[in-house]
Amino acid sequence: MADRKHIVVAVCAMHLAVSATPSAQPVSQAQLRGPDVAYASAPPTIVQAMLELAKVTDDDVVYDLGCGDGRIVVAAATLRGARGVGVDIDPDRIEDATELALREGVTDRVTFVLDDLFQTDFADATVVMLYLQPEPNLRLRPRLLTELRPGTRVVSLSYDMGDWAPDEVRRVDGRRIYLWTIPPTAKPSAQPGADR
Repeated sequence: MADRKHIVVAVCAMHLAVSATPSAQPVSQAQLRGPDVAYASAPPTIVQAMLELAKVTDDDVVYDLGCGDGRIVVAAATLRGARGVGVDIDPDRIEDATELALREGVTDRVTFVLDDLFQTDFADATVVMLYLQPEPNLRLRPRLLTELRPGTRVVSLSYDMGDWAPDEVRRVDGRRIYLWTIPPTAKPSAQPGADR
């Protein structure tokens, strides 16, 4: 009987965690594939510069696609008061990110979702953070331009978006950080490689 109570409590807790963020959807392990890029974390000075470049405030919902250990959305919550959603395909990274949010006391402001960043719903984002590589950035570009609201800021560490010219580029500790703003009329035809 005690085991049954523990299972019921665990199921209820999982349901509450998933339903606390409308965009967090449970994903079966069978739907996930391996990561598109190797895990690498950004140093704190870079994370702060990314938040500054995006002008993150407490009104923002910051998505980090390929969130790794969760440091960007946790910093958005602790330093800027924003809400955040981290998405990663690696269950170990989601576990690390969740532990960081617990340590920093921001579990009420951030959520981590085990999902494929090319499939996840990020339409409610006001800021999207990326630390991927050129090919994944280009694959995401059409979705960013068509699914995000005008005015949403997109920040990428180290990698651009092909012929989509950034609004601003900053150099911090020898690395480039790119900023784009979703235009009022984004063009769905802006497919990667269309200019080649």
